[in-house]
Amino acid sequence: MLNLANAPAEAPQVRLAKAGATRVLVVDDEPTLRRSVVRMLAASGMDAIPVEDGAAALALLERERVHVALVDLMMPKMNGLELLENLRTSHPGVEVIMMTAFGDVEVAVKSVRAGAYDFLEKPFRSNDEVVLCVSKAAERRRLLNRTEMLERKLEQKETFGELIGNTQSMQEVYRLAVGVAPTSSTVLILGESGTGKELTARAIHEHSSRANKPFVAVNCSAIPVDLVESELFGHVRGAFTGAITTREGLFESADQGTIFLDEVGDLPPLAQVKLLRALQEGEIKRVGTNETRRVDVRVLAATNVDLRTKIAAGRFREDLYYRLNVICIELPPLRKRRDDIAILAHHFLRKYAARQGREVVKISDEAMRVLRSQNWPGNVRELENAMEHALVYCREDTILPQHLPCTRHTLAPSLTEESDGNLGVALPEDLAHLPYREAKQRALSMFDNAYFTAVMRRTGGNISEAARQAGLDRSNFRRASKRTGRKLTG
Repeated sequence: MLNLANAPAEAPQVRLAKAGATRVLVVDDEPTLRRSVVRMLAASGMDAIPVEDGAAALALLERERVHVALVDLMMPKMNGLELLENLRTSHPGVEVIMMTAFGDVEVAVKSVRAGAYDFLEKPFRSNDEVVLCVSKAAERRRLLNRTEMLERKLEQKETFGELIGNTQSMQEVYRLAVGVAPTSSTVLILGESGTGKELTARAIHEHSSRANKPFVAVNCSAIPVDLVESELFGHVRGAFTGAITTREGLFESADQGTIFLDEVGDLPPLAQVKLLRALQEGEIKRVGTNETRRVDVRVLAATNVDLRTKIAAGRFREDLYYRLNVICIELPPLRKRRDDIAILAHHFLRKYAARQGREVVKISDEAMRVLRSQNWPGNVRELENAMEHALVYCREDTILPQHLPCTRHTLAPSLTEESDGNLGVALPEDLAHLPYREAKQRALSMFDNAYFTAVMRRTGGNISEAARQAGLDRSNFRRASKRTGRKLTG
């Protein structure tokens, strides 16, 4: 039983916290018990602060941080349950342990249901019981704080808008995009098809002061050459055959907002001249009139071609290039950021599982190795399509290599960018960094998966015919196939 004899006087309520010590607020209207609990916790290396009621506890928490609050259930003015409710609302980072006299256990259980970590019956059975309960509550709070911090850090690190990735190259993309978003500067976004150029443009718009205004995206290469000017800048009635009404262009539709010109390098010469004027003067002219109109539009442009080459060939204006290239953001191809493949694959799997109303399935280690070994010429867009394809063909709870559309290419096109020209053989990049024995084992496993998948597909799932074509008897074929994780029927 707790010894209350020779309890020291209460320490001041404002003190310097011991570095790294668990800080405990002791709230009880009995001075003797407060002092004894403070002494007990201090002997265990904790920093305990005594207060006499709920109001004093709330006032102290406004200026000091604590990890755990030991709260008496029965107190005047504000009882323990009322204080608990206040703490859950205004100080959710504090773990609460209720102290209750024998006979009030039912109310104490109610407090746990209301959000308290635990309760202790008075008189305490031992000092160790109190110290252990407080220590566990403090550890829980530390783990929760650490989890919340990591989740915030992970969210900041892995995403910007709908862009996903935490490799160094993507961090640089985020840094540039976040920096330029609040400005009105024109941005040129470079990258191969499927790398996320439009997603980058949308994220910049959404983080800008124009976020509540229109975002207009236009693929310049998809507009017929003779209609580009009309689409971008509008036309008046009778401007050309078929112009039966006056129509505003996309620049006017984007007024006060942002226009995203994808594949800007495909703009014809006259449209380039008009775009340059819009950037320089903030003015446009509809086709068929000399009347100018003021527009306030931020221009974000993108291309997957080398504009300098087009400039040298006389097919793109150099002055327009420099107007567009105020800030340049270059998106890396997926093969240059393989460490992001797992994050992206799981993201797309969750996305399409939700659309199909299915439980989120897992990706086997072998399937992930196949994903990481691909060159992904279609970049993130191709990976997204692959995960949707895999989910359609996966009927159980785990994506296997045979569910992936790229499985048949595992040992051929999925190569590193540099290969041994003498041998004419290239190794999947994911294996090239492993010790020889492990690399060989994984390569053989990948081959087995691809081989048995192909044979079973070719024979329509007929095991006897598949074994015959493989040159194995039925039992050996089954054993060899099982090593790859395939479940054979028939």
